[in-house]
Amino acid sequence: MNYLIYINGMGPNYKGENIYEFIFGESIDDVWGENWEARPANGYPNPPDVEHVNKVGTLVTGDITLELVQNSDVFSVQDSIDGVLALGWEKEEEIDFSLIKRLVFKYGEKEQDVKDKLYGRDLVLQFDKKVVYEH
Repeated sequence: MNYLIYINGMGPNYKGENIYEFIFGESIDDVWGENWEARPANGYPNPPDVEHVNKVGTLVTGDITLELVQNSDVFSVQDSIDGVLALGWEKEEEIDFSLIKRLVFKYGEKEQDVKDKLYGRDLVLQFDKKVVYEH
């Protein structure tokens, strides 16, 4: 089983669509990445060390914008690991959350739960057929 361990905001593409990497690992114990203790995060944290990564799904969307802990002006990635706040949550813009449930993605969430939440909004993660990391 895979668990969400990080959401990496890649910025917009040439069409202005938001690109996010949803990074999954087989374990949520002892996962770490460079600058995860940085408080505030302010964009310093990098994705987790590659030995913790099992699967990466890419989301390209113009429909939603996520606020990410990696860009927080107050919190660190460690705070997400501790359950203080989510790794990413849907930004309040023109969506009426009294009519539709806000997307929130927490550290350690099961891969299928993440995919189900996105699918409920007609969004799908694109996975590479095989993830190969060179050490």
